[in-house]
Amino acid sequence: MTKSIISTDKAPAAIGTYSQAVKVGTTVYLSGQIPLVPETMEMVSDDFTEQTHQVFKNLVSVCQAAGGEIQNMVKVNIFLTDLSNFATVNEVMSQYFQEPYPARAAIGVAQLPKESQIEIDGILELPSTN
Repeated sequence: MTKSIISTDKAPAAIGTYSQAVKVGTTVYLSGQIPLVPETMEMVSDDFTEQTHQVFKNLVSVCQAAGGEIQNMVKVNIFLTDLSNFATVNEVMSQYFQEPYPARAAIGVAQLPKESQIEIDGILELPSTN
């Protein structure tokens, strides 16, 4: 098994002992992204919609660094500190994905890093080069 570490300065740098993503074969495992602006490493704002867009922008950057697109994600895990924001997540997510949509889970949690209201991780399957 060959592991390749995916890293880009277009997404927030890791703030712990992890990589932005790890590629094994054609599968890429994306670490959780919170709404940090890559250039400043600060939260984009306190607004939930803006935080959600920033998380998806960060995921787009990591997917591209891995050689894919966000549309190639096959599994998405969404962590929310307030499940009443779920409708907003659906609305924002529809701006980044087209059908067929990835498999998804939405999980309510008590707290996220840096007081984020949302974190998303997932699995990307790169298109075959055959």
